[in-house]
Amino acid sequence: MPKNRMWLRCALATLLLGGGCPSTAVLAQVRPDALLSLPTSQESIVAGLEGDAYANGINAYVWGYPLVRMERVIREYTSVPHPRPATSYRAPLNQLGWAQSLATPAARDMPTANNDTLYLSAVVRLNEPYVLHVPDTADRYYVVDVFNLWHELEHYVGRRATGTVAGDYVLVPPGWQGTLPEGLKRLDVSTRTVWLWGRLRVNDGEDLAPLHALQQQFTLRPLSQRDNPGYRAGAQSLAPLPTASDDGLDFFRELAAAIKDNPVPARDHALFAQFARFGLTAEGFDPSRLAPAQKAGLLRALADGPKVAVSALASAAQQRNGWAWASGLDRFGANYPLRALVSGPYLGGQGEKEAMYPLRSLDDKGQQLTGAKRYALRFKSAPPVDAFWSLTVYNAGDKMLVDNPIARYKLGSDTRGLKVNADGSFEVPVQVVRPDGPFAANWLPAPKGPFYMILRLYQPKDEVLEGHYELPQVHVVE
Repeated sequence: MPKNRMWLRCALATLLLGGGCPSTAVLAQVRPDALLSLPTSQESIVAGLEGDAYANGINAYVWGYPLVRMERVIREYTSVPHPRPATSYRAPLNQLGWAQSLATPAARDMPTANNDTLYLSAVVRLNEPYVLHVPDTADRYYVVDVFNLWHELEHYVGRRATGTVAGDYVLVPPGWQGTLPEGLKRLDVSTRTVWLWGRLRVNDGEDLAPLHALQQQFTLRPLSQRDNPGYRAGAQSLAPLPTASDDGLDFFRELAAAIKDNPVPARDHALFAQFARFGLTAEGFDPSRLAPAQKAGLLRALADGPKVAVSALASAAQQRNGWAWASGLDRFGANYPLRALVSGPYLGGQGEKEAMYPLRSLDDKGQQLTGAKRYALRFKSAPPVDAFWSLTVYNAGDKMLVDNPIARYKLGSDTRGLKVNADGSFEVPVQVVRPDGPFAANWLPAPKGPFYMILRLYQPKDEVLEGHYELPQVHVVE
């Protein structure tokens, strides 16, 4: 019998016959209710304050980490060292910065950097629209990703999305009401500061001089200066981050400062409102009224928040033959832990149609990859892509490329001397010492300690996207 009908009959029985209905106490015995039985003691209140701060602190961390991370990154990437290393892509605010050589183990700016492309970086403060001009690259792979400060990839400019002919793309800030000249492609963005993150393909062993000349043909300038041949970007800088304190809560101070420049998106207003209970509002972060229990909860949240972000791999990534295969890196939606994870160790990651990044940290026996063992990856065929593919090894600790005696940091579709069988299959030995055997030429050096691998697939074909391509198993060589 439906509950509403049962209660209606009970009410009628009470009025007409003087009968009764089951009391709340009886129902509580049937369905235990911890809140009804919990005493409002000081002990319960203290425990509740700690738990509430912990839960909301975790949510604030995974939600706000990308914004804090990006505010840190844009300051790092606009601080240009002197002398500037050839692998560096740092540049002053509102200017393009190009790496002049491929990443090596000595390049420390970018965790999990590729060894396939020359990187581009530009932090753009949009006081007005800015015009990005791209040259004709003659079908050479390149991409410029437009990230907002929540590390959300809002636009692609490049071979897959817009082709490789020359073009002009205008970054338009929120609220701008002007009219663009004809022939310019409008790219609306959701934050007033954006990060451009680009890649330009380098073939194995090719002369970089023509690529350096091609890089110079990419330009960035304000719309008002588009037709000014004498334009030179003036010196500008970003305000410093909040001064560090010794209470362990600086993350929330940085988040509060970042929110003042990057208002909370409308979709997140309800979530953000919960953080006021521990002093985080649009006006700033005020820890002065925190009870000791609340501070303890927040400190515990900051310790566990990174683990929650890393756990996104378990729910957001598919497991394909032992590889973690995450998708949706350009459409996070409300998956805040995944957005936090990608903005950290996988900063600048792209959506699966542009590139796939299967990651492998365990062998076929489920054990952590380590230089204490030898491994063999057996490809039945080369990955089907419309651009190129590569396999790269990284130190597990610092997520950097592995120094090795042959200076080989990746192996891929353009590796010279790659040994392939007549049927298209091949094997890649991954180990510390130089291997013997028929596939010795395919050696990918490993570090002595724990490591992981990323198989990059640029412009993967449908066979990859739909899961029909079988990724190679990682066998332990006894």
